[in-house]
Amino acid sequence: MAYDPSAFIHPTAFVDDEAWVGARSKVWHLTHVRGAVGEDCVIGRDVYIGAGVRLGSRCKVQNNAQVFEGAVVEDGVFIGPAAVLTNDRRPRAVTPEGELKGAGDWETLGCYLETGCSIGAGAILVPGVRVGAWAMVAAGAVVTRDVPRHALVVGSPARAAGYVCFCGERVGDDGVCSKCGRTIEG
Repeated sequence: MAYDPSAFIHPTAFVDDEAWVGARSKVWHLTHVRGAVGEDCVIGRDVYIGAGVRLGSRCKVQNNAQVFEGAVVEDGVFIGPAAVLTNDRRPRAVTPEGELKGAGDWETLGCYLETGCSIGAGAILVPGVRVGAWAMVAAGAVVTRDVPRHALVVGSPARAAGYVCFCGERVGDDGVCSKCGRTIEG
């Protein structure tokens, strides 16, 4: 297992030899890290981070989240409890001939999460979607297409429901946040 000496790895967590956990990051109970975790991250209980996944710095991945192979997660991203970033557009266990599929029988198509975006609890992202910087995916949403910067998406399939500020508050039609006063462009 490879990690910065200042990182905390719970004794029940498993970090693959090819993986990396950055400085001051915390990996909690029963988590499996196969990819790279940046600095100052908090990875909750029962999380899976797939091989080759790159998780930026200052990210939070909550309990039971699944970040499958091919995903790229930029800095400051929040992934809520039980959220799933999928990576197989045509999932099948067997070939048309009935043989168990192997690694070479499918194409990995990971999700891309831009800086500061938030993925709500239980949300599902289908393979290949991109969530824009500072966007917010509501709890339970099923994201089937790209989400623009600062957009708030809800439902199944996820649809636009407005825009959010850097601080997470919804903004008015004028793009101004009533909480912190910032203006965003949607």
